[in-house]
Amino acid sequence: MAADSNTLSSFNVEEVRQDFPILHQEVNGARLAFLDNAASSQRPQAVLDSVDHYYQTSHANVHRGVHTLSQRATDLYEGAREKIRAFINAGSTREVIYTSGTTESINLLAYSFGALLSAGDEIIVSRMEHHSNIVPWKLLAERTGVVLKVAPVNERGELILEELAALITSRTKLIAVAHVSNALGTINPVKDIVALARKHGVAVLLDGAQAAPHGAVDVQELDCDFYAFSGHKMCGPTGIGVLYAKEEWLNKMPPFIGGGEMVLAVSFEETVYNDLPWRFEAGTPPIAEAIGLGAAIDYLNNIGIDTIAAYEHQLLESATSALLDIEGLRIIGTAEQKAAVISFVFDDIHPHDIGTVLDHQGVAIRTGHHCANPVMDFFGVAGTARASLAFYNNQEDIDQLVKSLRVAKEMFR
Repeated sequence: MAADSNTLSSFNVEEVRQDFPILHQEVNGARLAFLDNAASSQRPQAVLDSVDHYYQTSHANVHRGVHTLSQRATDLYEGAREKIRAFINAGSTREVIYTSGTTESINLLAYSFGALLSAGDEIIVSRMEHHSNIVPWKLLAERTGVVLKVAPVNERGELILEELAALITSRTKLIAVAHVSNALGTINPVKDIVALARKHGVAVLLDGAQAAPHGAVDVQELDCDFYAFSGHKMCGPTGIGVLYAKEEWLNKMPPFIGGGEMVLAVSFEETVYNDLPWRFEAGTPPIAEAIGLGAAIDYLNNIGIDTIAAYEHQLLESATSALLDIEGLRIIGTAEQKAAVISFVFDDIHPHDIGTVLDHQGVAIRTGHHCANPVMDFFGVAGTARASLAFYNNQEDIDQLVKSLRVAKEMFR
């Protein structure tokens, strides 16, 4: 998304940074430049306060008590579900399933949607997927004989849509792709993918872990069948995530985990499952985490998701230009449509060595294969260094990154 001066006119990054206590510290004697947001974002004070306030005033198990605290906790917990529904424009809160994160969301789907499949049915993923959108499908294939197909990418790190289309047959049941690649930053043409799938009666899962924090998501407009994302990547707590699923699918799919809460009645002769969405939420849920995610959504909405997307695109352009000026640095993933993620290799310096040197300069980045071995294999690298930007980063963070990389170059000359 191109930065819009009108959209950004009221955005003040220095004011925003004041909302994040963790940013105001030194690491190894240097100012902290936190550029590992694709792994996990930081939390504003409002989110920290919401979780603390819940524990101090309203903690009780939800749905199970007539007493005041239980009712209060239930209202907060289900109120957060409604905030999530509105954030992604789901048609109903019945379509919003709480999970522990994107990984559990996809595993839930692999089990429950997978139960509707037969040996020889096909699932298509792309080469750029996170392991969480590969391993659950491989496990399903090993267990049931479902066939896993892989759509290729080009040298820019873009999905080759024509070749994905060529993989579709009458046995194809699901296309499961990242909305945004965590390793490359590529924004996939998900509306085109869904439109293609519709022509063949194929369901679509979008892994939105890297997309939901950084741009508007409208699942009804996308018309995807499933959408998964994590709270901790969008200024919320760890241990909370979401699986959006069209109600028609949820009514067909068997539950993933059995136990309390997901049932209405149990005997040794019969089990009566609960209504949606609770049928898929067995056991005591992550109550505080859900409330924290609701507070994070309030915070993002207050800034404006379009403002966030525009500002982060501005940061991406600035950081990309600055990094390309460093001799010996090569960016891995140069898609025309990119989110604010920059993976790179630098001379013959090992990514872990880059990360270590940068840490001594106060710069936090991620190094390694980023749980995306197949895409690293495609580019012929063992791993990359990855700087990932968020709306609370500023130009000083980028300048510090560049300066630290020049220090690394001198050290390994």
